[in-house]
Amino acid sequence: MGNITVRRRRSAFAAGLATLAMAAGLATVPAQAADKTKYIALGDSFAAGQGAGPYLDDCYRSDNTYSELADEAKAIKLVANEACSGKTTQDVVDFQLGQLNKSTELVTITAGGNNLGFGDIINYCGVVLMNLPPAPECGGAITHAEEQLQSGQLKSDLVMMIQSVQAAAPNARIVVTGYPYLLDPIPAGLTDPPAQFIYQATDLADRLNQTIAAAVTAVGDPKVQYVDVRSAFLGHGALSPDPWINLGGAPDGFHPNATGYQAYFRALSQAGTYAAP
Repeated sequence: MGNITVRRRRSAFAAGLATLAMAAGLATVPAQAADKTKYIALGDSFAAGQGAGPYLDDCYRSDNTYSELADEAKAIKLVANEACSGKTTQDVVDFQLGQLNKSTELVTITAGGNNLGFGDIINYCGVVLMNLPPAPECGGAITHAEEQLQSGQLKSDLVMMIQSVQAAAPNARIVVTGYPYLLDPIPAGLTDPPAQFIYQATDLADRLNQTIAAAVTAVGDPKVQYVDVRSAFLGHGALSPDPWINLGGAPDGFHPNATGYQAYFRALSQAGTYAAP
């Protein structure tokens, strides 16, 4: 499950040292501090840190999420993690852009899963993993997700969200992440209900990630990048011997644990997201 480490960006002790240094007439801010990249994180529960706990608020923000891990890097200053559980791309636009401005240099976004209603699919359909019949709402949840994908609505919503972020933070690099497989893909040809659900979940995850990547391409700006995290999580789905995705009910179920958010951070780091400009 990974060790949960509580992190805080503001330290009263450090502030006290700074005050003493000022009184002594010493330089209190390292030269590189002024050069830190001003960073704001946006999105849903997978950006907030849900699953990794402990939680700071009812958005399920955690100090163990990938943006907080980046804040420990010498080149990054996390101004705010505005992400919140349950939010859609429209919610990002409506409620999370307030701190973006011309001085913002980096924005990460994880969003789109709630547009498809992935939570409903897990809740209503995923019970087959426990050898229970799917809930009556399962069919409607799948239909909604299919409509969002096939109609192109999800792609349009993602493009609109990215463009809104561009308008609010015109000088920022924007990195849009994908989502991991919640359940590891399995070999073809199995016919039992749990296997059928895993096939369906894998297909939806692939198409969700493909749509996010396509939206980034459609924006056509070299400062906007897509980072795929599926390979980073392979072998560590919720049913694996070493899961980086929690299994179980709310609030942690089917979200990354602390080790999973470390995998997110590594994938973003390897893609150059947190490199010095």
